[in-house]
Amino acid sequence: MKGRRKVFQPCLVSLQEAECAYILFVIATFWITEALPLSITALLPGLMFPMFGIMSSTHVASAYFKDFHLLLIGVICLATSIEKWNLHKRIALRMVMMVGVNPAWLTLGFMSSTAFLSMWLSNTSTAAMVMPIVEAVAQQITSAEAEAEATQMTYFNESAAQGLEVDETIIGQETNERKEKTKPNNPHKVFSYLQNTVTGAKYRSKKDHMMCKLMCLCIAYSSTIGGLTTITGTSTNLIFSEHFNTRYPDCRCLNFGSWFLFSFPVAVILLLLSWIWLQWLFLGFNFKEMFKCGKTKTLKEKACAEVIKQEYEKLGPMRYQEIVTLVIFIVMALLWFSRDPGFVTGWSVLFSEYPGYVTDSTVALVAGILFFLIPAKKLTKMTSTGDIIAFDYSPLITWKEFQSFMPWDIAILVGGGFALADGCQVSGLSSWIGSKLSPLGSLPVWLIILISSLIVTSLTEVASNPATITILFPILSPLAEAIHVNPLHILLPSTLCTSFAFLLPVANPPNAIVFSYGHLKVIDMVKAGLGVNILGVAVVMLGMFTWIEPMFNLHEYPSWAPDIVNQTMP
Repeated sequence: MKGRRKVFQPCLVSLQEAECAYILFVIATFWITEALPLSITALLPGLMFPMFGIMSSTHVASAYFKDFHLLLIGVICLATSIEKWNLHKRIALRMVMMVGVNPAWLTLGFMSSTAFLSMWLSNTSTAAMVMPIVEAVAQQITSAEAEAEATQMTYFNESAAQGLEVDETIIGQETNERKEKTKPNNPHKVFSYLQNTVTGAKYRSKKDHMMCKLMCLCIAYSSTIGGLTTITGTSTNLIFSEHFNTRYPDCRCLNFGSWFLFSFPVAVILLLLSWIWLQWLFLGFNFKEMFKCGKTKTLKEKACAEVIKQEYEKLGPMRYQEIVTLVIFIVMALLWFSRDPGFVTGWSVLFSEYPGYVTDSTVALVAGILFFLIPAKKLTKMTSTGDIIAFDYSPLITWKEFQSFMPWDIAILVGGGFALADGCQVSGLSSWIGSKLSPLGSLPVWLIILISSLIVTSLTEVASNPATITILFPILSPLAEAIHVNPLHILLPSTLCTSFAFLLPVANPPNAIVFSYGHLKVIDMVKAGLGVNILGVAVVMLGMFTWIEPMFNLHEYPSWAPDIVNQTMP
């Protein structure tokens, strides 16, 4: 670097580490404040690294397209077909019908179906799809209860009128008593119902309002929790996976199957605890009512069941396009799981001559191409003689439909993160950060994990999830290496906690979607989200020291990570 003339030098210290730190600071500031669109900010490494002489433009550009992008393309092809042919709606409604219509079980049914869909679709599209169904069910519940009370009052008034005809003398005394007893109850409810009907008020009672809040938050949180279970479930999982495999190429321990095995218990436990927490917070938790057998359904429960049944019947019988999409979806998931499961030999041994060449993105691309090849329907035309002939076919998805679903902004954002990580490594900033953080090695490992998880959870509330993991990965990796701790021990919980953006409507898109329906206030989300955040960090910490630790041998420093401590020893 000596003799290099500085044409553009805003940094006072003429070291590459300082220049890269300056670029990292600028980009992180833009990402957190969102002064520019996230994807535009992600292009800054391509501009600033060559200007500072850290990396050539060609080197930076090569970082913007990785294996991650091929995997993303295949997954988006699947998501496009699922949503185009309404397979996601059929799955959601069927799962809700299976669990029943008791309010507590109903919310659990919505949470389970939403979480399952979020494993394969983006959390944004999942929340946007399920919320209209939830809103229809909530409105039907309210109208059914109002109708029931109006019917009861009509019957009450008719009975009173018949009593007047039978005995005018006796009724004089009984009517006065009845008025005194019923004045605070039924007449007030009828007046309240009529008043709500005239004024257009949303809720008949506080309980109805609480029910709407509960169902909204269940959808928002479960769409995020479900995405934890698969590498393709959230963009943060994909970003971490690509960053990790790039920094530690000799570690072949992270794939679709291994990720699912360690994260699925985390998601299930967190989903159940979140359901209990939200149920208790808004409606109370009555175990006796929930598990009562042979109980006659209330009018509210019958209304829920009717709405869900009607929505399902509107879909009609399962069509050919849905069946083909479902088959490709199942085959793709099975191929992901069985490629290299770890506990048995996977099908990747068929390509043992080229180890590491076939990845999850290979499976995703094969499935994605099939959606463009398999015909969905024939295109016909009428000839001059009046005959109808087939002249072409329409595939399951078209390129235009794929483009409308493809999140190009995320693709660019992730590419910018890869370029930033490469710059930190080339400039020596990663090693410098690691050397400065090495004193933290005196702290217990569990405390380091807890502190990093809390920092990530707090930062992700005000910054986007992809930006958070992209900023922190170049810091946390050198930290683990400097204190001689298995990098997965710190990176896995931090990655999972990056998705815990439950506090604010602006924290992630599902929160904003449910907030837009008008049932929630910010304080509702803060109270509920704070509890789910605490539960999330606690479940992740529990997992790291129970079933996850033996899966990846986290108690040992791996051979695939650089041994900085021993290298620096004389």
